[in-house]
Amino acid sequence: MRRKIVAGNWKMHGTLAENEARLSQLVLELKSRDACDVAVFPSAPYLFQCQNLLANSIVMWGAQNVSQHPSGAYTGEISTAMLADFGCQYALIGHSERRELFHETDQDTAQKFAVVLEAGLKPMLCVGETLDQRESGDTMVVINRQIDAVLASVGIAGFTNAVIAYEPVWAIGTGKTATPEQAQEVHGAIRQQLAQHDAVIAESLQILYGGSVKPDNAEAIFAQPDVDGALVGGASLNPTDFIKICNAAG
Repeated sequence: MRRKIVAGNWKMHGTLAENEARLSQLVLELKSRDACDVAVFPSAPYLFQCQNLLANSIVMWGAQNVSQHPSGAYTGEISTAMLADFGCQYALIGHSERRELFHETDQDTAQKFAVVLEAGLKPMLCVGETLDQRESGDTMVVINRQIDAVLASVGIAGFTNAVIAYEPVWAIGTGKTATPEQAQEVHGAIRQQLAQHDAVIAESLQILYGGSVKPDNAEAIFAQPDVDGALVGGASLNPTDFIKICNAAG
């Protein structure tokens, strides 16, 4: 049985004081939880703070982005070696905001996925469609293309130590949420796509849902057979709500 993961993407939010209060509550209230994995993705300047406050807890941490380059004249970029220095276990790859706002392509995403694997970290690959693409019936065309780019780079074996997060772009920060049945339909199709390459890897792969997950809808979403947790946005900034979502995971 696949273990569930609840991950919080803080995006560009947080201060030292806010983060300390948030993380301290997570450590205190989740100290005896072992039913699911928990991770947070702070902005890069706060990775050192996470390392200090979470090192002896069950809560893991990762980066919201990473460079595909190992080092060099890339002002403002962050390498996988730097993330490893801060004890990161995960790196978000291909988040819809990176694709839309910063024009990262499927090929950029595939390169980043590969370097994260090479560094011994676990990539959390974000895939998903816009509202126009969903209404045009192209949901799986888009997602298959996004996953195929990574498969072309690392092969199906690359997904042995990876996570996929399905994030319908139309349900991020809009208050809209895919129904549990809609989430299950896409998650099942993703698993089926990967099973064409290796059924064992596809069956063991954790696929998270990421679209306006909140305490009042988490349990129904987690009840779906191919939903293995959540990538939580806004609700992860409220530790009480985030803990409730963790509790809903089992």
